[in-house]
Amino acid sequence: MTMTFNIADLFEKVAETVGDREAIICGDNRATYDALEKGANQIAHYLQSQGVGAGDHVGLYMYNNAEYLEAMLACFKIRAVPINVNYRYVKDELLYIFENADMVACIHNREFIPHIAEIRAAAKDMQTFISVDDGSDEDLVQIDAIDYQVAKQVQSDKRDFPDRADDDLFILYTGGTTGMPKGVMWPHKNVFMAAMGGGGHFSPLGACVEPEDIASRVLENPIVGIALAPLMHGASWWYACIQLLAGNKLVLNHHRSLIGEEVWDICEREKCNAVQIVGDAMAIPLLDALEANPDRWDLTPIFNVGSGGAVFSESKQDAFKAIFPNVFITNSFGSSESGQMGMDNGQKKGEAGLGNVTRSEFMDVIVVEEGQPPRHAKPGEMGIFSRSGYIPVGYYNAPEKTAETFLDVDGKIWLLTGDESILEEDGTITVYGRGSNCINSGGEKYSLKKSSKR
Repeated sequence: MTMTFNIADLFEKVAETVGDREAIICGDNRATYDALEKGANQIAHYLQSQGVGAGDHVGLYMYNNAEYLEAMLACFKIRAVPINVNYRYVKDELLYIFENADMVACIHNREFIPHIAEIRAAAKDMQTFISVDDGSDEDLVQIDAIDYQVAKQVQSDKRDFPDRADDDLFILYTGGTTGMPKGVMWPHKNVFMAAMGGGGHFSPLGACVEPEDIASRVLENPIVGIALAPLMHGASWWYACIQLLAGNKLVLNHHRSLIGEEVWDICEREKCNAVQIVGDAMAIPLLDALEANPDRWDLTPIFNVGSGGAVFSESKQDAFKAIFPNVFITNSFGSSESGQMGMDNGQKKGEAGLGNVTRSEFMDVIVVEEGQPPRHAKPGEMGIFSRSGYIPVGYYNAPEKTAETFLDVDGKIWLLTGDESILEEDGTITVYGRGSNCINSGGEKYSLKKSSKR
């Protein structure tokens, strides 16, 4: 088999390199790389037995668990496409994503069976349902589902799949913050390079040049990192992939809510080194728990608190620094469409800015004016924070939105993130974010307004 930048190929190489290492810890469930690899093979074979193949879409409708990532890998192994499904969706939104994504199968928590049953008749392409036990007693017969472990037990754990490709798709559905969710179509190589650092996040060797390089990016001493957001969100899903493709130990928050005391209990027990959050909404309960319980936990192994995907204010960063004076704070910019667009370099310009990043041939400010072709900003000019190079190929089933977001500028395709920014006189970029943001929670949308003026 020819190795590619397909994530399944990369993971298999890592599993061959450090098979005995622990890969995932979620509550009482612990799995080594070898066990994760074999389990993914089994689910991949079961999906194949149900007619799922290259290009087919499989919903992942689950809370945080090891099965989420095992199922993801299973899909990639057979060139199918896993689709992240927000477990807070209500009837209409759930039906929308099932239909919009053209799903043929769904791997789901057992407690969601009634929700699926409610819309199953309308989602005509959905034929295969695999139910992950969660302690609930919903009847599998309601949707003709099979238990996840039963599906695995009757299948081979051998790796005997067709060759894969760099441009197999990884589709990430957005949260629907400014409308209905949109499926961002990432070729595997592009998402690996843009959102996962090309395998070079933890290695002095930097990003992989060839797929085989991933084995040399595996650290001798693995980092223990905890992903606190639900895997259904891109920031957490991608962080999980970063950890697994580095041969590190990934810890998941198995609780249904983020409660600071529970998180720090996990961090102490697993001796976590890195804590990955999504902005202030997660920082606040974590800081509150630490301030209310001084000296309760031994958190000395922690050396990084990182955020991505939402605003991580200076005040919250400073609060973490006060508690962990030797901890490295990282604040990344990015989105479902852009991957990681750099980290705040700490040299913020403009009081209203969210942070300052380095301009490059793949990172710039694009000016879009009515009646004029899009162009690169001049120093001191406002525009839209944009990226080229390793970017998605568009939105699934949304050609008009694709045309609005992916623009040709001087012969190169640029992704417009929607975030206002300014090209500073020194050539750096100050990011201001969006003039109007909207949060979708449980089917309800809450608007947030903020000024982006200097």
